[in-house]
Amino acid sequence: MINEDLLEHLESYLTERRKMLFSKVLAQRTRHFTVAVEDVYQLHNTSAVLRSCDVFGLQDVHVIEERLGKKMDREIAMGAQKWVDIHRYNDTKSCIARLRSEGYRIIATTPHKDSQYLQDFDVTEKAAFFFGKEREGLSEEVLSEADEFLKIPMVGFTESLNISVSAAITIQHATTKLRNSNLAWELTAEEILEKRFDWCKKSIRSIDDILQRYQKTHS
Repeated sequence: MINEDLLEHLESYLTERRKMLFSKVLAQRTRHFTVAVEDVYQLHNTSAVLRSCDVFGLQDVHVIEERLGKKMDREIAMGAQKWVDIHRYNDTKSCIARLRSEGYRIIATTPHKDSQYLQDFDVTEKAAFFFGKEREGLSEEVLSEADEFLKIPMVGFTESLNISVSAAITIQHATTKLRNSNLAWELTAEEILEKRFDWCKKSIRSIDDILQRYQKTHS
């Protein structure tokens, strides 16, 4: 549980503009959808996906680094790593297991013969969109475990899109459709408190000193 007195104390160090921005952004955040990125070679692509998740209101990103252990490209992410929760995995199996345990359908984004088009996707249930390597696409493990297959309609000569572009299109379409529905897609009150606390700590430079002083005066 979040200590609301401590949260109020920390927020006193923020400007009114920053506090209003937090409230505005959190009102649009969701965990109804999430994204998983599987062993992407180009670091900037993973970072760009993270940025798209922040822009379109997804709170969580799952990064599988089974073969390619790389750090997030902070320059491309444009600070999004501060506001989006990144969950890292050493293998695809553990990522899928966690997402299923949290009630997510596994959605493989691929031009699979059984894939449905993006505009036909049902947003009613929680879903995790999986995006794969630039050349090979998703692993056989994801394809065999997937509940559904999803593809973006394309009418040109080119038969594929860059992963970061595909993710941005998919997330934007799905979240727009979600927000136009009657579903309860928002974060819970407790989740909002947790993110306010987390974002406060990430926004205050002298946070360690402030927390120590608070603990001394309230112990």
